[in-house]
Amino acid sequence: MESTIYQINMVTIPYQTTDWQQVKPTSHRGETGEAKWQTLQYGQLRLRKVTLSPGYKADHWCTKGHITYCLEGEFTSELSDGTIHVLTSGMSYQVSDGQSVHRSSSVKGATMLILDGEFLQEPRPVLNPWRM
Repeated sequence: MESTIYQINMVTIPYQTTDWQQVKPTSHRGETGEAKWQTLQYGQLRLRKVTLSPGYKADHWCTKGHITYCLEGEFTSELSDGTIHVLTSGMSYQVSDGQSVHRSSSVKGATMLILDGEFLQEPRPVLNPWRM
């Protein structure tokens, strides 16, 4: 019987609270507008509170995986095939790396919480040392 072993890199995060008002934002210009990221990094795990200005449109298409939860406002997630998803407060989307080509925009502005990192990648087989 042959099996494949997959390695999953986990990160240990001790219990903590975050006062997002104390996390310094970084500015990222879009094709139009601006996104402000407040980022916490735990190894390969990234947690971001992202605020899109009114009129924001990403300046790139993304193939990375994200778990994105809309905290307030409204934003559009556009897929490269032309599909449009409008997300409002309380809605989310989830996608793994390489499963879509997408970009965000917002007419009136939005704030979202985004979780991404290595855990959303395709699992890579690891050489099985017990395999004969």
